[in-house]
Amino acid sequence: MTKQLLGEFECKIDAKGRFMLPSGLKKQLGASDQERFVINRGFENNLTLYPESEWLKISREVNTLNLYNKKNREFVRYFFRGASELRLDSAGRLLLPKPLIEYGGIGREIVLFAYGQRIELWAKEAYEGMLASEPDDFSALAEEVMGKINQESGGDDA
Repeated sequence: MTKQLLGEFECKIDAKGRFMLPSGLKKQLGASDQERFVINRGFENNLTLYPESEWLKISREVNTLNLYNKKNREFVRYFFRGASELRLDSAGRLLLPKPLIEYGGIGREIVLFAYGQRIELWAKEAYEGMLASEPDDFSALAEEVMGKINQESGGDDA
């Protein structure tokens, strides 16, 4: 099982759409998660790379949705659209599918942003643009999002 992933890693994409999985990121993955991945479309025109074991967990969760509900069917179609298995080649590279490269607007440079059990893959310019649009009041956003967790758990403010 993969532990919590963490970090930002800049990578170069070669002419065939391959990139090296950074050793600092690979070291964070469990032995069984270092070679097989699934990649799909992210929520903000980025891509999301999952270790295969995490993808299987998420897929099981998504597959429990009631497909008689139209919104659920739409979500499932969009979520799985473009999902592709990736395996490290003998040189330690992953090959990105061309349709996903186009979806993410990916050029020669990418940023891998690892958190939790997933790795977001961003075109470098898009990632920098996303960071530049940080909310004016991050403190207020933190209170809005995280304050609810503390209230629901009945915990005291730290």
